Amino acid sequence: MGGGQVTDWQGRHVTVAGLGVSGIPAAKALHERGAIVTVVNDGDDARAREQAAGLEALGITVRLGDGATLPQGTELVVTAPGWKPDKPLFAAARAAGLEIWGDVELAWRLRGPDAAPWLAVTGTNGKTTTTQMLASILKAAGLRTAAVGNIGVSLLDAVLGEERYDVLAVELSSYQLHWAPSLRAHSAAVLNLAPDHLDWHGSMEAYAADKGRVYEGNRVACVYNVADKATEDLVREADVEEGCRAVGFTLGTPGPSQLGVVEGILVDRAFVEDRHKNAQELAEISDVDPPAPHNIANALAAAALARAFGVPAAAVRDGLRAFTPDAHRIAHVAEVDGVAYVDDSKATNTHAAEASLAAYESIVWIAGGLAKGAAFDELVVKSAKRLRGAVLIGADRALIREALARHAPEVPVVDLDRTDTGAMLQAVQEAKRLAAPGDTVLLAPACASMDMFTNYNKRGDAFAEAVRELGAGT
Repeated sequence: MGGGQVTDWQGRHVTVAGLGVSGIPAAKALHERGAIVTVVNDGDDARAREQAAGLEALGITVRLGDGATLPQGTELVVTAPGWKPDKPLFAAARAAGLEIWGDVELAWRLRGPDAAPWLAVTGTNGKTTTTQMLASILKAAGLRTAAVGNIGVSLLDAVLGEERYDVLAVELSSYQLHWAPSLRAHSAAVLNLAPDHLDWHGSMEAYAADKGRVYEGNRVACVYNVADKATEDLVREADVEEGCRAVGFTLGTPGPSQLGVVEGILVDRAFVEDRHKNAQELAEISDVDPPAPHNIANALAAAALARAFGVPAAAVRDGLRAFTPDAHRIAHVAEVDGVAYVDDSKATNTHAAEASLAAYESIVWIAGGLAKGAAFDELVVKSAKRLRGAVLIGADRALIREALARHAPEVPVVDLDRTDTGAMLQAVQEAKRLAAPGDTVLLAPACASMDMFTNYNKRGDAFAEAVRELGAGT
């Protein structure tokens, strides 16, 4: 089917792998264009049957409980991004010489001839915040835009809906990029690379390669993190359009073709005339909420993509000022008896927790949950000097306790041997006991939440509620 837009779907046999947030819109979009669609799904529960009934009413075939067998006559497979590449369905498709697309690839192929260009963001951590910052900056410049992809509006809805956009701020996961071979962004950023989802990708090298796909075919700028050489290596390996530039962002003083920080000011030495001599002030650190180091890095990456699209400096400042971070991302909950309580429940891996811990000087750390195969030694080594104490909860807390014992034996540790949701109140009470005025009690679990909570949002809510109870009792 080539690498461009596809206009004629009439009578094409397409298999959609997976019901859910991407599979159902994909099946409907293809069906509406005349394709003969079969949806296959591993699960066969009440929810799946309800979703299947809705699709079958439209004339779409659904096979529940059998996601392994390739339907006869299939000409193309469109998959939900979370389906692992080693699925038997995909082996059968590859053996038959078929292409396998994800929802991002499908959206890219279905977009119209006058479609808005994409500014793409990926990375292990920070991509949602950066994409939202980017959308805020673009809006401040008067552009019609939306934060789409792995967040917010689905990409299919954005490219097929009636609303017309000037440019899209697109968050992309490594899963989505794996299944998007022909995506070509206007400009793209890889924020950072750290081990994550290795059970899905199979190796760090495969994970990095999928992240690096975001740079393929970029037209104006490949934005990389000066502090993370792996991101610059991906730029070097990318096949980009003639004239596309490598643009770095750094928390230090920027060199030519970089954005960075000088005396509390975010400055641009990439998108200015005579970048060897000149710099453009964009915003102040105080314009970024919260002004934690990793969030300043997010703001610089968003600014770089916006500037690559021609956005004026004033819009960068106004967009950053207008941006409000999501809940559970370094959210200041309250101050009780001179101690700040901060919710970063979104820090579900060690890389995110490391960035969060680096934002404060003296911390009582609440951590633990499902480790997902992670090791905690490096995190503890880098953060030990900031820790006044630690309170551990969740199924895999022993892994963190052992890392603390090895690398920070002087740090007092409270190990709560419980995984019920009420453990959070006790954790906050223990943290209060360990904290002194001027300290920060930081929920940055470095782990997933599903051992105790439905998701990280519920975990953050439980923390905030426990802090409120603490405040009411003082």
